[in-house]
Amino acid sequence: MPVFRLSDEIVFPPPHLSEENGLLAVGGDLSTSRLLRAYSMGIFPWYSDDSPILWWSPDPRLVLLPQELKISRSLRQTIKKGIFEVTMDRDFDAVINKCALVDRGSDRGTWITDEMREAYIRLHSAGYVHSVESWFEGELAGGLYGVALGSAFFGESMFTLKKDASKVAFVTLVQQLLRWEFTLIDCQVTTEHLLSFGAKKIPRSEFLKMLSSALKAPARKGTWHLSIKKHHKKPIEKNL
Repeated sequence: MPVFRLSDEIVFPPPHLSEENGLLAVGGDLSTSRLLRAYSMGIFPWYSDDSPILWWSPDPRLVLLPQELKISRSLRQTIKKGIFEVTMDRDFDAVINKCALVDRGSDRGTWITDEMREAYIRLHSAGYVHSVESWFEGELAGGLYGVALGSAFFGESMFTLKKDASKVAFVTLVQQLLRWEFTLIDCQVTTEHLLSFGAKKIPRSEFLKMLSSALKAPARKGTWHLSIKKHHKKPIEKNL
């Protein structure tokens, strides 16, 4: 399949026309309207400083259904100890800045260019992008951020400065999303780390059907806050 070159018009080719590696298009910009259009079609940007903007839609796609979250016994014990204070949208700029600095080798989460960082800060200001922070003794120890549309959350990147800090943030996020009746967490590409939490590969066609359904749900825009509930009717985790 050819790689499409985008024009100034905010349109994308159908995701099924992407190359075998998931690359769909090149060019365009990172305006808020274009990014929202991309995510609504199951497309996301990923590129480095020395390349043009690249747009991807992998097949298969890695997703996590909130009700299928798995938590290891060791992580469960860490959470019970209350070592970390977890917040949402308290310091988005710090989270994305630290995500951009972390060296993870080939992990796509490291490729956060200045242009991308500014674009997601704008999306955060518009209420579509959210951060989750783990604090240890008052200092930011780990966190993550992602895009929320309808009942779908698109995970973008995470960082950790203290063992298990980002894992606790991720578990807290998934449990909160379940309380809000989110139906889909897009993990985008496969990593062993995400597989250990219960994420699974599904065909892109199935992912796009799930995404279409999720986008029908009301948007949860604005600043996010954790809601504490001692009991929940649905199971929110499975132990490994």
